[in-house]
Amino acid sequence: MALDAWAATIGGNMCDQDHFEKDRKEYEARGLVTRKQFGILLGAGAAMILPPVAGAVAVTETDVTVTTPDGAADCYFVHPASGQAAGVLVWPDIFGLRPAFRQMGKRLAESGYSVLVVNPFYRVRKAPTAESGSATPIQELMPLARALNETTHMTDAKAFIGWLDGQKPVDRKRKIGTQGYCMGGPIAFRTAAAAPDRVGAVASFHGGGLVTDAPSSPHLQAAKTRAHFLIAIAENDDKRSPNDKIVLKETFARANLPAEIEVYAGAAHGWCPPDSRVYNQPQAEKAWSRLLALYAKALA
Repeated sequence: MALDAWAATIGGNMCDQDHFEKDRKEYEARGLVTRKQFGILLGAGAAMILPPVAGAVAVTETDVTVTTPDGAADCYFVHPASGQAAGVLVWPDIFGLRPAFRQMGKRLAESGYSVLVVNPFYRVRKAPTAESGSATPIQELMPLARALNETTHMTDAKAFIGWLDGQKPVDRKRKIGTQGYCMGGPIAFRTAAAAPDRVGAVASFHGGGLVTDAPSSPHLQAAKTRAHFLIAIAENDDKRSPNDKIVLKETFARANLPAEIEVYAGAAHGWCPPDSRVYNQPQAEKAWSRLLALYAKALA
C-alpha cells in the first residue's frame, strides 16, 4: 500500500479494523513504524494527509542502503517512474526518517524530482529512531543529535550525493537540491559546502543552529558556495534569536548569493512535517510552494 493511501485509510475509514490491522502489520514488517508509533499517527488523523500534487507524475519508491565512510545508511529513494530528474537530498528533523518524511519525499518526487530521504542516525540504529515518532520527548533524542557534528555532516553529504549521482533516475546534467528541517537545516547548508559544484539549491525549514559564533558556522560555510537559498524561519524561533535573520541576509548579500529569508508568522518551530504537533498547513503549503519555486529556478 502506498503511503498516501495508507494515510487516507487511517484518517478517513476508522470503522474498518481489517484495513487498520493490514496497514499496521505491513508497516511494522517493513520496519517503518512500531505498533506504538502507528497508534500515535492514527491519532494524528487527517493531519497526516498532505494535499495532492497537481499533475502528479507516477513514481517508483524503494528502501535503499547507502554506503558511507562510517557504515550503511538506511534511506528512502523515490523518483518519477520514467525518465530522469534532478536529484534532491532531504535531511529530516530530530525525529528522523519516518512515514511523514516518506510522504513528503514522495510528494516531491510526484512534482518531478528524484528524492533521497536519509536516516541521519544510521550509525546508531535503523529507522524508525524515535520510539513515539514526533511525539517522542526531545530529551530522549538529544544524544542522537549530539553524536553528529561538522565532520559527519560533510562526510555523509558527500556519500549521499555520490550515491544519487550513481542512480539512473538522476539527471547529472542538472544541479542537486538539498533541504533540511530543524537540525537538518545546518546539515543542508554544509551539504552545499561539501559539494559546491553539485548543489544548486538549499532550503532550510525551521532550521536550528544556522548561525553560530564559530568560524565554521553553517551560514559562513554556505556563503562560500554558489547555491540559491530558501530560509523559512518559525516565528517563535525568530523571537528567541531575532538577530539571526539579519546576519543571514547580510552574509548572503555580501556573498552575492540569491537568498529568500522569511519569518513565517504564526508558525511554530516544526510547523512543516504533517505529523508535527504544531503542523500549520497554510504556512506549510506556503513553504512548499516556495520550495518548488526555488527548485524550478535553481535546478533547471
